[in-house]
Amino acid sequence: MTQPAQRVVTDWLTAETPAGQVAIDPALGNLRGLTFRADGRDLRPLHTAHWVDDPDVQADEAIAPIERKLAGDFFCAPFGHSELSDAPIHGWSANSHWSLAERADGLLRLRLDREIFGASLEKELRLSSTAPILYQTHRIMGGEGALTVAHHVMTHMAAGGRLDFSPKQVAIAPDKPFEQGRSRLACPAASAELAAFPAAGGGVVDLHAYPAETGHEDFVTLVERSGAAFGWTAVLRAAEDDLLFVLKDPHTLPVTMLWLSNGGRDRAPWGGRHTGVLGIEDGCTAGAAGHRAALGETPIGKAGAATVLRLRPDAEHVVRQVIGAVPRPRGWQRIAAIALRDDRLVITEGGGETLALDFAPGFFSREF
Repeated sequence: MTQPAQRVVTDWLTAETPAGQVAIDPALGNLRGLTFRADGRDLRPLHTAHWVDDPDVQADEAIAPIERKLAGDFFCAPFGHSELSDAPIHGWSANSHWSLAERADGLLRLRLDREIFGASLEKELRLSSTAPILYQTHRIMGGEGALTVAHHVMTHMAAGGRLDFSPKQVAIAPDKPFEQGRSRLACPAASAELAAFPAAGGGVVDLHAYPAETGHEDFVTLVERSGAAFGWTAVLRAAEDDLLFVLKDPHTLPVTMLWLSNGGRDRAPWGGRHTGVLGIEDGCTAGAAGHRAALGETPIGKAGAATVLRLRPDAEHVVRQVIGAVPRPRGWQRIAAIALRDDRLVITEGGGETLALDFAPGFFSREF
């Protein structure tokens, strides 16, 4: 499927290798373009909201900057709305300026201009030169207090797709739906079986299937099974005919939040037109419960997941994450496993066929 070229604005920062190009808007720190080159195709796996060039939306200061320019992926610190901070939704890390600290072939390193809870933040984007992979590292240095964090990867599926995951302990829906009457999932609810999550109104929903029908807005948090070396989400996009994968360090990001934004929000700027969007939000947080709630007892905490990073003046937290995409191999229907084997990332289809990509050895180790 031919995809439209992505517009690159001159004040965006870009990095490029033979395997791809990434563009970041330093005004907010969000990825505004990501193109991978693989098997003769240009793959653009990330979503950009339809209103980012709408002058009325851009002039509306009642909308947070990151929502006005909703695109790609960004780092939330804190995640969501915070009762403990005066920052807009998803924190100053997603709503204020990052300064360029270093640029090299395939590499951008930036520093957030302001502190968060007294901590300094550094962002590193590193493109592989031999595989369609982007490595992201965020360092949170110093500070005091308890901070929730998350990545906010977004992709679009014009005709639905298949979702697969590293082993999860449980899936947990929030106490109430984001949009009343528009959720496919029962709220509150929990299930250890992702293929049979309780549905609003009875029955079950298969969390592995992104539906083609619209008019829904859903959110659910998946808790990583303990002992995992790394966690992963794989999305086989039907119309786009590709495979997007997102990898994380489960020691710092023990939950994966799925945001299924499929025409269920009618208010501005969504306008009922934000359809087929999947958020893959790997984090350390209490899901949709909020910052203050994350400091206490929550269903996610009871499931064994940490919900905050504890900041100290003498401590550093390192958050590592990977985004990659390849053309969908012929006949692939689901992803059974993703594993690291030395300097190779091995993706296994449900029928046993494998695909191997070059991977930076030790990226998810504490010493990298």
